[in-house]
Amino acid sequence: MAGRAGGLTPLATSGTTILANQTSSNILPPPERHAVLRVMPQPSDANIHGDVFGGWIMAQVDIAGSIPATRRAAGRVATVAVNSFTFKQPVFVGDLLSFYAEIIKVGTTSITISVEVYAERQRLEVEVVKVTEAILTYVATDDKRQRRPLPPV
Repeated sequence: MAGRAGGLTPLATSGTTILANQTSSNILPPPERHAVLRVMPQPSDANIHGDVFGGWIMAQVDIAGSIPATRRAAGRVATVAVNSFTFKQPVFVGDLLSFYAEIIKVGTTSITISVEVYAERQRLEVEVVKVTEAILTYVATDDKRQRRPLPPV
C-alpha cells in the first residue's frame, strides 16, 4: 500500500484499511466518540461521474453540527457562520459517511461546533478515510427567531 496517491498512509489492516493524511493531528475519530449522523449518498447527490456534490456534503455537515448545538441551546438554533470548511478527499456514491460533531466554544448566545466526516468505502476491502472537516457557529434563537441567551449548564 506504500505510495498511495494523495500522501495517504494505511493505519490498520485487519480486514479494514484506514487511510489518513500523516500530517493530520486528529487522524481517526476516537473510539469513545459516536457519530451524530450517518448517511449514504445516492446517485441524485452526485454528478455524472459519481462524485458527490460539495453542497450536499455542506448541508449534511450543517445538520450534524446543529445536533449538539440544539442540545446545548435546549431549543432552536440558526447557523450564523461557517468559520472553516475543508474537503480533504472526494466522496463517492455508496460511501457510508459518519459525521462526528463536538462543541468547541460556547458564548452568551452562540455555540461553535467542530464537525469531522469519515467515509467508509466498501470496495474490494473496506477503507475509512477522513473526507471533510469544518467549524460552524450557531446562535440560540427564540420563537420569534431572535437571539436568546443560552441556558446555564
